[in-house]
Amino acid sequence: MNPFFSAWLHPKQTARYIIENKSMGYVIFIISIGHIGSFLSSLKDINFNIDPWLLLVASVILSPVLAIIGNSISAWIFWQVGKLYDGIATYKELFKGLSAGAIPSVVLIPFFSIWLLTSPDSFIYREYMGPIPWIALPALLLAAVTSIWSIVISVAVVAELHQISTWKAIGTVIIPSIILAILIVILTIVVVEAFLI
Repeated sequence: MNPFFSAWLHPKQTARYIIENKSMGYVIFIISIGHIGSFLSSLKDINFNIDPWLLLVASVILSPVLAIIGNSISAWIFWQVGKLYDGIATYKELFKGLSAGAIPSVVLIPFFSIWLLTSPDSFIYREYMGPIPWIALPALLLAAVTSIWSIVISVAVVAELHQISTWKAIGTVIIPSIILAILIVILTIVVVEAFLI
């Protein structure tokens, strides 16, 4: 079984395969590569005057660190919330299994890299008014699809590992994600207001 292909159609089996057959180094490799694509897509409209090559190198360097931190936090949250639904997964199983959710983002790497390097102004600056490159539409569509599919994979992995229903897994993944998003927005507003005063 190749997780880079099977995660798309068989996320539960892929998660189980990764947990039982793959090392922690392999898991870190998967989440690091996947988060390069996520990180690149998150740089869209950052409005910083920075060299595109430097952004690309920063993505490759920072993504593994951010991936490990993000996956660790997600695994801990889903482990704790899953316990409320009588889930049986361990933290280590969730950490390893949730790596399957990073796999779809790998396809973003070439699209966002090409966009960043061939038309940096349209990529970096929100106010850009020039022609939009051909790569923008497929890149943005793929980002939307992979984001949704990563959530689907995460729900399937949580259901499989915690041995809970899909509805309980949706609650385990979505509710903390919404709460976390709200907290991030509030924190961002507070930080921005602090710097503007």
